[in-house]
Amino acid sequence: MKVEIDFAKMQGLAPAIVQDAANGDVLMLGFMNKDAWERTMLSGYVTFFSRTRNELWTKGETSGNRLKVVWAATDCDVDTLLLKVQVEGEGLVCHEGTRSCFTKQIFAGGREIGGLSGPAEKQSSGTRAVRS
Repeated sequence: MKVEIDFAKMQGLAPAIVQDAANGDVLMLGFMNKDAWERTMLSGYVTFFSRTRNELWTKGETSGNRLKVVWAATDCDVDTLLLKVQVEGEGLVCHEGTRSCFTKQIFAGGREIGGLSGPAEKQSSGTRAVRS
């Protein structure tokens, strides 16, 4: 049975969580449209849709740190993808030169340990805005 991913819920996009197939580490989150998903399935390598450049891009096509898909699934609503991958190249998945994009810890042990910074996270009073 072929599963049809519901790209309509987010204006043609679906979040795609990328996980290392070898150890389960979450490496990154990107967005796919139907064309990105089809290219991913045809090539075997993760292709995203860039919301800022408004174009498809295959992860690692310039750096060599490509993500080879070994397993894929959707969530129960069929609007989010989970891709288990084999990382090729040096294994630096994030554009900041780290293995994972999720490196900025902000909460542990029941308390906030870091903090978000930047104009979107600050209120006019100077306190951090709470995101839900």
